[in-house]
Amino acid sequence: MTASNSQRLLNVALRGMTLVSKFLLIFFLARFLEPAELGIYGLLVVTIGYALYLLGFDFYSYTTRELLKRERSEWGSLLKGQGALSSVLYAVFLPLLSLIFLEGLLPWSLAGWFFVLLILEHLTQELGRLLIAISEQLLASLVLFLRSGAWAAVVTALMFIEPDSRSLDFVLGAWALGGLAALLLGIYRISRLEIGGWRRQIDWHWIGSGLKIAIPLLVATLAIRGVFTLDRYWFEWLAGLEILGAYVLFMGFSSALMSFLDAGVFAFSYPGLISAYSQQNVTAFRQGLYRLLVQTLVLAAVFAGIALLLIGPLLQWLDKPLYIEHQNLFPWLLVATLLYAVSMVPHYGLYAQGHDRPIIYSHIASLLCFIPVTWLFSLHWPLLAVPLGLCTTFMLMLLWKVWAFFYMTPVHYRQLETTKHQV
Repeated sequence: MTASNSQRLLNVALRGMTLVSKFLLIFFLARFLEPAELGIYGLLVVTIGYALYLLGFDFYSYTTRELLKRERSEWGSLLKGQGALSSVLYAVFLPLLSLIFLEGLLPWSLAGWFFVLLILEHLTQELGRLLIAISEQLLASLVLFLRSGAWAAVVTALMFIEPDSRSLDFVLGAWALGGLAALLLGIYRISRLEIGGWRRQIDWHWIGSGLKIAIPLLVATLAIRGVFTLDRYWFEWLAGLEILGAYVLFMGFSSALMSFLDAGVFAFSYPGLISAYSQQNVTAFRQGLYRLLVQTLVLAAVFAGIALLLIGPLLQWLDKPLYIEHQNLFPWLLVATLLYAVSMVPHYGLYAQGHDRPIIYSHIASLLCFIPVTWLFSLHWPLLAVPLGLCTTFMLMLLWKVWAFFYMTPVHYRQLETTKHQV
């Protein structure tokens, strides 16, 4: 085996271990923490995930493209500019995020953990993206493993053998240590790259140009992530913190599908679609899109079948009557996740062609749909209102993206039936 093949295998292994560790963590938390604690953990995770976009504005997408156009002697000025923007965003949004605790959305006892974890997650996320951009994929995967996988595996093992570790503070402390280790590793590697340009003045005009590109896509991201954040808070308001623990467990199980699709299908498919369309290679585009569709449908169907078979025995193993009592939530959340997963096929088909507007509009429409639909469902079925709202929302998004894809894609780029025998 060559060195490059060994590195690729190790890279895939690290990504796989990260996914498995995160997947197992949610079940061990459900086993060893009280449902209310799992509910709080779920709220904290989605709130940090949403706040990350406020601290970064997805500006990395602009910076990455600019880095690849320039010599390494100029990179420092670009990274300095992104750092300056983040400093401004920190100054604006960190104080505003205190409202989460002032309004009682999360308990004050978690405020310290929230801000520490938020900053660590943001810095390590940006470092990981930078490492990927400069073709340090293996190190980026190691940073991701330390940030999201290693500490989860350690917590899972310790909670199993050491009763004193079965607390939310222990979990959050391990998360912080994992993030710190990832941050130090990323900083060490970047410091060894001999990047120049750090002494140049901050180019605010360049930052402004980047914001014009980043903000429209950011709005779409905030809208769809808003659905995945609002759902937890709304469910808590309707059902209470304990039953929210069941929701977090079932959503964690269902959303594992997206993690596997992202790592095993989407990450390998959409770069090829972009390349094929930019080169006007019709055959490659159609074949790539058909493979993306088939792989998504097959993996989603297999995952759904296995999940429906395993959920009963897993709940028995958890030995928490509350989870068994509310097992009817799971099929609806699984359907919502399946709809979201399938919508990513036309999503990447549009993205590869540079059609960002229908993606942006569909995401904004999803949030605008979720709020009234969930409210209407809550009048009759309060415990199922949020899952039914998600199903309706993601069905709308799927139909919107499918319509946009067929409307905006040239006919000869979407005649999938002519390529089936080639896949």
